Amino acid sequence: MELFGSYVLAFVEMGGLFAPLFFILFHLLRPLFFLPVVFICISGGILFGPVAGTVYSIIGITLSSMLFYMMIDRMPKSLHRLIHVKQKLLGKHGELNTSQVTLLRLVPFIHFHLLSLCLIEVSSSFKGYMKSSLLSNIPLATIYTLIGGWLSNLTPLHLFVFLITLLPLLYILRSKEIIIKWQDFFPLSERESHSSMKI
Repeated sequence: MELFGSYVLAFVEMGGLFAPLFFILFHLLRPLFFLPVVFICISGGILFGPVAGTVYSIIGITLSSMLFYMMIDRMPKSLHRLIHVKQKLLGKHGELNTSQVTLLRLVPFIHFHLLSLCLIEVSSSFKGYMKSSLLSNIPLATIYTLIGGWLSNLTPLHLFVFLITLLPLLYILRSKEIIIKWQDFFPLSERESHSSMKI
């Protein structure tokens, strides 16, 4: 797929005045080709330079987040799969705040839309979700566009050090509250047994 992505980006490069538009559109089509966001951001830095590449990537990633918000309810299988993965990683009631999502977006192998789902869960409205998405997308686009070439050539040791550095930050920035639902604390069978004892 990355070879196919290279062909598409070569097409974008030959797009002339429409190249930025094709590049932003490619961000929206990225999930269909199973290409990582990092690959496209790095390519944006190569094609358009650090400043323009960063701006186009921020626009593309934010539009992709908006499209995900509008489409996820219409794709129940994908939604349930993402919820299952999230619960496996964070627990049944685990939530990530915007700061944590921003840091996790910098980790190349974490699913982009899984983190978007985390933002949907902590946002009270579409406007709040879009604001959180924009804030969490800016560092991702900026860092991978500016130093994309350096990150793409990292050795496993450098990646390990980078991830170990992120872990304490995730712990420090975590939400300090835990929500336990009534049904989880008092299972239904116990309540039924109490009511039958009263009778």
